[in-house]
Amino acid sequence: MRVTKRILHELIRTKLSRAGLSVDHADVVADVLVHADARGVHSHGAMRVEYYAERIAKGGTNVNPRFVFEKTGPCSAVFDGDNGAGHVAAKEAMRKAVDIAKENGVAVVGVRHIGHSGSLSYYVQQAAREGLIGISVCQSDPMVVPFGGAEPYYGTNPIAFAAPGEGSELITFDMATTVQAWGKILHARSKHEPIPDTWAVDKQGVRTDDPFKVHALLPIAGPKGYGLMMMVDVLSGILLGLPFGNQVSSMYHDLTEGRNLGQLHIVINPSFFTDLDTFRRNISKTMSDLNGINPAPGFERVLYPGQNYDLIEQENEANGIEIVDEVYNYLVSDVVHNNTYDHKDPFAT
Repeated sequence: MRVTKRILHELIRTKLSRAGLSVDHADVVADVLVHADARGVHSHGAMRVEYYAERIAKGGTNVNPRFVFEKTGPCSAVFDGDNGAGHVAAKEAMRKAVDIAKENGVAVVGVRHIGHSGSLSYYVQQAAREGLIGISVCQSDPMVVPFGGAEPYYGTNPIAFAAPGEGSELITFDMATTVQAWGKILHARSKHEPIPDTWAVDKQGVRTDDPFKVHALLPIAGPKGYGLMMMVDVLSGILLGLPFGNQVSSMYHDLTEGRNLGQLHIVINPSFFTDLDTFRRNISKTMSDLNGINPAPGFERVLYPGQNYDLIEQENEANGIEIVDEVYNYLVSDVVHNNTYDHKDPFAT
């Protein structure tokens, strides 16, 4: 089923507001989810709505959060999300970070006590559209075996980066520190499709291509991904005085409780370091230089980081966003939640 961005946004906003989220907050969450679906990252798009709606309805998402923003220095601050919708808190915290960076050159804003905040590319692009560099990291459920280990400890702990080129050009990088995000496993389950056996392991620690047998994910590039996920956990967990490592709450275990997750935004104002026009021109030149490199055998051309998602977004703008039937049917149904997620932790099959 293909739908326009406007229709998909309206369906998501309506479903979340019916679950109990305010219309304003539902609007922001819908923005972030449609952003992901439009870029082909369906693991962080509309397929999450049923889970969000159930957590809202059960009280695990605070529908009337008291956001508290505290400046802790000229360039630093902490934003407490009071376990409201993570997307709303993360967006507002990035807006604060942008303001600080415009004035002081650099901003580091910790976001604590939030729920799942979706695709990080949304927030770093928020900074880049203001002519700034955006970096964001966040912690997630313990579902990854550390390099050399047989038990999960860290989460997929993603990292995102965006910088502005000339005009409306942006270069964006958004990755999990695992070979693939857990949402990709969920997406494969929803479509009953196999996964590459390099993504995950089963309960015996053996690599599997069956998404229904996945017990834990694998870090990207072995010890390198392991080190990166440790760094993210320190910056978005320990640094903010939050649960860390295997203490981080599960997305699916208890939907009546807030998750108390952490996220860290870093924003850099290029004009405090170099000429802004030159910086933006060189970002655009980097993008065109990479496109101009001779491709290796088997490749049509070299893409700059994130360009594959840019191309998907352009195509979806023209042709509509492809949504799997199961997700679309839920969005247009009268069902808000089915009490189905009580025991759906990442290791359940």
